[in-house]
Amino acid sequence: MEKLRARARQHINLPYLLYGLIGLFGFAACAPEAEETDGNPPARPNIVFIMTDDHGYQAMSAYDDRYIQTPNLDRIAEEGVLFTNSFVTNSICAPSRAVLLTGKHSHLNGQIDNRVRFDSSQATFPKYLQAAGYQTALVGKWHLRSEPTGFDHYERLIGQGNYYNSDFIENGERKQSAGYVTDVITDKSINWLDKRDPNKPFCLLVHHKATHRIWMPDTALLNDFAGVEFPVPDNYFDAYEGREAATYHEMGVFKDMDIVYDLKMLDKEGEFKTRYRAAYERMYGRMNDEQRAAWDAFYDPVIKDFMAAKLEGKDLALWKYQRYMQDYLKCVRSVDNNVGRLLDYLDDNGLAENTLVVYTSDQGFYLGEHGWFDKRYMYEESLRTPLAMRFPQSLNISGKSPALVQNIDYAPTFMDLAGLDVPEDMQGKSLIPLLQGDSTEWRQAIYYHYYEYPNEHGVKKHYGVRTDRYKLIHFYGDIDTWELYDLREDPHEMNNLYGEPAYESVVTDLKLRIDDLQETYAVDLM
Repeated sequence: MEKLRARARQHINLPYLLYGLIGLFGFAACAPEAEETDGNPPARPNIVFIMTDDHGYQAMSAYDDRYIQTPNLDRIAEEGVLFTNSFVTNSICAPSRAVLLTGKHSHLNGQIDNRVRFDSSQATFPKYLQAAGYQTALVGKWHLRSEPTGFDHYERLIGQGNYYNSDFIENGERKQSAGYVTDVITDKSINWLDKRDPNKPFCLLVHHKATHRIWMPDTALLNDFAGVEFPVPDNYFDAYEGREAATYHEMGVFKDMDIVYDLKMLDKEGEFKTRYRAAYERMYGRMNDEQRAAWDAFYDPVIKDFMAAKLEGKDLALWKYQRYMQDYLKCVRSVDNNVGRLLDYLDDNGLAENTLVVYTSDQGFYLGEHGWFDKRYMYEESLRTPLAMRFPQSLNISGKSPALVQNIDYAPTFMDLAGLDVPEDMQGKSLIPLLQGDSTEWRQAIYYHYYEYPNEHGVKKHYGVRTDRYKLIHFYGDIDTWELYDLREDPHEMNNLYGEPAYESVVTDLKLRIDDLQETYAVDLM
């Protein structure tokens, strides 16, 4: 790794010495000299970072094979490292993306929720890599309001984007792209790889819209999972006993899912006059004639059967769950197929050996657990996220890691891999020494903080700490409640142990850990 750092310094010369001033003076002065000019592949590793939106680890078969097989995602894990304790710092889209870029918790990078505009003038790992001679590109979802910086090329979706025929902003210019968005993002990513300078290392961020709400599948996959009955979570009908904060939720599959917007029951007679019907009609209207014909051929019979059944109560709740899972998992399958395309491209073009490939999601997601969809709460399904990394062959890193890792660790890892010193203000740690058996003690607890309240899903502000066994959460603001879980005995977090005399010492220890982490990370409760 020291040889890589020396090589990086050699290529960026004086600008490298100015990294400590980057936050004040920007990156304009850090343009590097061209790297190799002899046509040989660069010695420094490439980086391909693939991130989906709202992909729960339960829907990646390397973790859980009850719902779907994901052979291409699993391939990254099988040929690299599967992290079995991977978490986010703030389970919501824009904050998670800002953490990825900066290596800092939300309160320090400023992106505490989805409503804030990201300060794109601040230091990010793409800027450091760009200044060090890397070609940098971002394709897909950005969702940070400000324009991307630190990229030689970007093609970003507008806001959340659309599943069909979505508009992109390409280096400042708005363009429409025909097709299904997961295919289109992969096409654009491969196109950039084809056109890059082969004499320089590259860092490509592939940010998919899928599997974000409202889970519109590719028409080519509409008949997948036909006749499949998915197992219903044991706590699907959770009553939230002893968990006051959970009772305020507005993200129930059977209570809050829009029958038209979420579940595609667009009856032509207009009987279902739902809150989000018009929004769904706009998305449906983006399809071309061929796409819409295929869509209607599949959904019209489903709508007809649903209207005839006149389901109520528990039967309706269970029907909604199956309909949700069908569409969600078809979106996952499209992601898996396209990750396979990208992996094949790296193989076919001689890039796989010297490229770090990362697969993750911006946060986890509820697939009916506690009766929910969406994320936000610090419970496992939204706190935990899939993470697999296939490292360059020269590092000889593979296997499974149970270490407590977070998305603040991505930026330092990429910096380290590129041979650059990790800036002191990044709060995460490089994963490479950990995976290479470094004796330095890794963190024993992770800190989480969610800020966005009020919001459409009713989730209160909260922060907490998670160790390998326990989790302590404090909901605050217009509520003041604590929750404690023994994850070994209660992995589904149904039994709040806070206030139980037998756990007083555990609570005392965890509150001290929270105090220490809030001091270490300079946390502002806001």
